[in-house]
This record gives sequence, C-alpha cells and structure tokens, in this order.
Amino acid sequence: MTGTISPGDPSILGATVTDRGTNFAVSSGGDAVWLCLFDDAGAETRLLLPGREIDVWHGVVDGVRAGTRYGFRVDGPFAPERGRRYNPARLLLDPYARRIVGDVEYCDALLDHDVDDPSRPSALDSAPFVPRSVVVEQPPQATTATAPGPRRPASELVIYEVHVRGFTQSHPDIPAELRGTFAGLAHPAALDYLTSLGVNAVELLPVHRSVSERELAQRHLTNYWGYNTIGFFALHNAYSAADRAGRGDESIAEFRHMVDALHGAGIEVILDVVYNHTAEGDDSGPTLCHRGLDNRAYYVLDPDDGSYVDTTGCGNSVAVAHPTTLRMVTDSLRYWASLGVDGFRFDLAPTLARQGTDSARNDWARNDWARNDWGGGPFDPTAAFLRVLGQDDVLSRVRLIAEPWDVGRNDSHQLGAFGPEWGEWNDRYRDSVRDFWRSHEGLLAPMARRLTGSADIFGGRRHNPATVIRRRAASINYVTSHDGFTLHDLVSYERKHNADNGSHNSDGTDDNRSWNCGTEGPTDDEAIVALRRRQMRAMLTTLLLSAGTPMLLGGDERGRTQRGNNNAYCQDDEISWFDWTSGDEALVAFTRDLISLRLRHSALCRAAVELSDAPDWFTPEGTPMSDDDWQDEAARSVAWSLRPPQSAGTRTLLATNDFVVLLNSWWRGVDFVLAPVLAQQKWDVVVDSFAPDAPSSIVDSTCHVRPRSIVVLRSVVPRSGG
Repeated sequence: MTGTISPGDPSILGATVTDRGTNFAVSSGGDAVWLCLFDDAGAETRLLLPGREIDVWHGVVDGVRAGTRYGFRVDGPFAPERGRRYNPARLLLDPYARRIVGDVEYCDALLDHDVDDPSRPSALDSAPFVPRSVVVEQPPQATTATAPGPRRPASELVIYEVHVRGFTQSHPDIPAELRGTFAGLAHPAALDYLTSLGVNAVELLPVHRSVSERELAQRHLTNYWGYNTIGFFALHNAYSAADRAGRGDESIAEFRHMVDALHGAGIEVILDVVYNHTAEGDDSGPTLCHRGLDNRAYYVLDPDDGSYVDTTGCGNSVAVAHPTTLRMVTDSLRYWASLGVDGFRFDLAPTLARQGTDSARNDWARNDWARNDWGGGPFDPTAAFLRVLGQDDVLSRVRLIAEPWDVGRNDSHQLGAFGPEWGEWNDRYRDSVRDFWRSHEGLLAPMARRLTGSADIFGGRRHNPATVIRRRAASINYVTSHDGFTLHDLVSYERKHNADNGSHNSDGTDDNRSWNCGTEGPTDDEAIVALRRRQMRAMLTTLLLSAGTPMLLGGDERGRTQRGNNNAYCQDDEISWFDWTSGDEALVAFTRDLISLRLRHSALCRAAVELSDAPDWFTPEGTPMSDDDWQDEAARSVAWSLRPPQSAGTRTLLATNDFVVLLNSWWRGVDFVLAPVLAQQKWDVVVDSFAPDAPSSIVDSTCHVRPRSIVVLRSVVPRSGG
C-alpha cells in the first residue's frame, strides 16, 4: 500500500476522512512517529508522519479511505527508570480509534523490553500478535441524529445494571444472530421486558474495546465484564451483531440504533466507563497503545524508578491530570454523548481526581525527571478532571455517577466527597441493608439514615461544614451489583464458590454479609426456599422504597443465580447469562409492583434533603423514637412515616398519599401500634413482603408484621393540594 503523505491537521486527533484521503494525528513524546498502513493481505507500509505541533504528530495520506487498517510505531529513548519506553518494534493502536479489529495473542513480543534484560528494548516485532485500528467514516466529534433521551428528574430514576451480552445471550424470543449484542438489546422482546418491569435507565457494563488478561487467556477464559479497556473510542466487537456478520463498519450505527430504541421506550442509557487504568497493566503487561506512545503522559509513575503507581489494583493508574490524557478522556466522553448516551458511571473514580503539586508539574514540563506528578497524589475534589466535567457544555449536562473508591491508599474511600452534580454508589447503604436483614444488632439508626437518603453522607453543611448540600438522589442505593453475589445468592450462600475462575477460590471478597438461611447452596427444603424468597422480597422492598436513586442488579428480580460465584468477571457462560426459562415470575411481578408504587407517589420520589421533609419514626408501641430507642442495640423493628414533600421537587402529577413503613428484622412477628397522629387516618396495606399475595386490608390502629418482613401502609385518602 502506497500513498502520498503531507503535513495534516493536528487539531483533530485520530483518523479523519477528508476529501483528499485521511488525516492522521496522534499525541506522542517520541522522536519520530510512523504511520503503518496495512493492505488486505496484511502487508505493512510505513510512512513517517511529517508534521509535529508540540507533541501532536500529523499527516494526511491521499487516497486512504474508511476501512483501512493502521497503527503507529514510535522511536525514542528507552529508559524505563525515567519513564521512557519507546520501541519502534511495537505496533501501537490509535488511542482515538473508533474501531479496532483483531485479538491479542500473548507472547514475549508484546513486552516492550528484552525478557532477559528489562533495561533493554525488545527487538521482537509485535505486529503479528496485536489488533489494528480501522479508519471509519465519521469524524470523532460528529453529532448524530439520535432520539433525545427521556431525561427524568433524578428523583424518579430507577437504574437497572446489566451486561449487554448476558441479558440477551439466551433469550428465546430474540433471533440467534442478535443475541448478546447491541441489536439484541434493541429487540422488542428485550425492550418489552424492561418497560414492563418499569425501570427507566440501564447502566451497561463496559462496552469499550477491552482485552483479556494474559492469565485468563492461559486458562481459556475471557474478561467477560470488560473492565480492561484498551480503546476508549471503540466498541467491543463481540457486542456487535453487524461485526459478527462481517459488517463491522456498521457497528457504530448498531450501537446508535440501540440507544435510539431504548430512548424510544423511555429508558436512559448510562455507560460504565473505565478511565482509571488500561489493559496494558504494569511493566510485565503488553505494550499495545498508550505505553509506547507516551508512557509519562498516560500513566502515573514512581519518581524513584519509573515503575507504575497503582491505585486501581490493575497494574497501572491513568494520569488523567496530564493535559494529553485529560483531553483524551474528555474527548471520549463527548464522543459517546454525541451518540446519545445519557450518563456515565466512573469505575474507581477517586483515581481520576488524584493529582500533584504545581511545582512538580513545572519540573516535569522543563523535561527534568524530578517527579511525574500528574496523578497518584491525595484525592482532590477540585481536580482538573472534575472541574472540566462541571464546566463543559456537553458533559455538565449528562448524568455523572462515581464508584467513590479506589484501592491501596488511606484516602481510597471517598463516599460523599464528589460534587453536587454527582451521584455515588453508596456501599454503606448496601452493607446496612444486608446486615439489617441478617438480623444483626445495632442497625436501627444506620438503617434509618440509609432509608432516608444518607444525609449523614450527602446532607452537606449540616453535617460537615466543608461539604456542599447534596440531593437525596445523589445516593445510588443498591443491595447487589455485578461485583459480588446476586440477590438470590446473597440469601443462599455464606461463602464464595469461585473455583470456576481458575484461581483456587482465592479471588473475590470474603466479606459477603450474606446468610444462606440454613443450608449452603441449592436445597429442596421448602421452609428454607420460602425463607429465602421472603428475604429477597424484604430487601427489594427496602431498596425500592428508600430515598435516593435505586439501582437494581439485572436479574435479581428473576432470582438469577451465579451458583455462589461472587466474582464472575471471567464467566462468559451460563453462570453469568440470564436464564429466561426458569425465572421466578412471582418475584418479577412483585418487583414490578414495587417500582410502579415508587414512581406513582411523591412521598417515595423525594429528591431534596430537606429538614422540613424529615420523616417521623416510631417504636412498635407507637411512641416517637427517643435517643435511648435509637441506641438500643437489641432493637430490630421500627415504624417509618413518610409524607409527600412540601417542596416542588417532583412532578405534580404524582399521587400525594402518606405512607407508613413497618420494618421487622426479628425472627418472630411483631404487633405494631400506630401512633395517635397516624391512627387518625385509615391505611391500606399495599405491600406485605412476607405474604405478597395476601388480599389488601384496611388498618386502623394496629398491624401485625410477621418475621423478617416489611409491611407498607398507604393512606386511603391522599393529601389535598399535594
């Protein structure tokens, strides 16, 4: 393959098709950058990029059109102890590639250093063993004509966390050629299920192009979850039906169609994104892209020896504070927003807000090694990345959700530390709910805080003068997520069963806070099966009545099991896929009714943390909870009274009934006496997690709540005027 190359346009990174051919621009700190073009037979043509503006190398090649496969090679010093790891024997992906083809074949040629002498560059050519970037037609920042997202008030959001492949891979009503793909998720059978359930946002596990780790490949497993990204602008090929059918150039359109279809069904699309690390790992990992282009720009390095600072547990930490990397990440986010994506959940988000001192950056800018201080420092709530998201015209309008912890630092846990525009996964909610329904002691006060929006975490200056006031919706409440037991397994296993992962059951947490109800794993004991179902209903009821934003793990409403595997990241099989032939349809109906109840009543969709909206709490005897009552370690039951909010935080069309929620985590029944202020109204039993099929009844002054269950009362007469 030949072509005339001349200086191009450095302002748009990546490969951009023009009238003449294709403009290529890539950021690299090396001494020379070659564009490598591949013909249909795989033969490589190398063209030296002739233009350079600061660290952006560029060139336009006549006649190169969409579909051309390409990569880069970079020459420069190889001095790992100083963070420089240039090696022209490495074929590198374009960080801005919007399509990547081919797989990684692990071998010594993927290492940038000599196997016997890590201080020397490897002479082995990696090209036969690595993927290729592909030129696509649209420019990276193209705005596409997608259907507008529903954009509900945050207080009315119900998130459904789900894997694109796992949700549809075994669905009998979806054509086989579409299962496990974006097109499968856009199929009417998938949409009908989601809309019938009532969820109005899907949070998709990573869809960016990822690769499996060497250890998994050696065990003939794959990184099913996808938290090992190598292409932040490219889709994972396995999720595209078009790619599977040999029409990979249509994969972006397929993704866009999925977004449109979900929007048309009233469902927002949130992507789980992994900008905290890349698939290149540490210095023993493959050199595929960023390391070979500019190791010091893309990664946080130890100033003493050039090794990788790791606050992710994955071998490296992306230096998001560096201008090159900050631009890449924000450009990536804008690109996905241009395809209609409504929001992002940021994996290990504190790593994205770690940066260093101005003086250290100045030393780095003068090309002195001193320190690479573009990250790895203490968590900074005013970090450049967070400021950009808050100020950007596009990104300030999308939903932002943080996983508010990373690993290995004293300040790794940052729940409540993100800004007012952020939602945060609330692991303290998860732990309190799990422990309460295991009948642990001392949980009434923590449980009350979690049920009412975790004001101790998100309530702002009333609790911590250094923080801003947040809304209840900032608390992303969940009992289970992809990471850990499913809800079914939470009540069926007390120990992890991860032998299928090939790590001798050593991976995955041992802190499950689970209870198997008397027997480990599957059982035919009807009493245990019934108890497990009651436990699941109690936790689902808790989740969907709590103030905040509920997130339901996809499949929990069906009783989906992973056979006790609490770390199924590498199980692309029936362990992780939905089983559409044997789901618990009664539990599906129960969950559907809970979601509907929540979304129809303003008392259950309260957005703001306002003292005037504070609920009332009562003992089972009907007296207001006192300080002594809250401090009673043995107490396991409480009544919670909710009123519609006084502020206009939710839509006026919502019903304005009052509610009383009676919680009992005792292993025996409890008789609740309604407080005099509540007994003045008549109450209808709308939820009984112990016996969901029991006929509705009217309660005047007393109500019996059976063991380990919740009863929800709704006032027969709504409040007038809202």
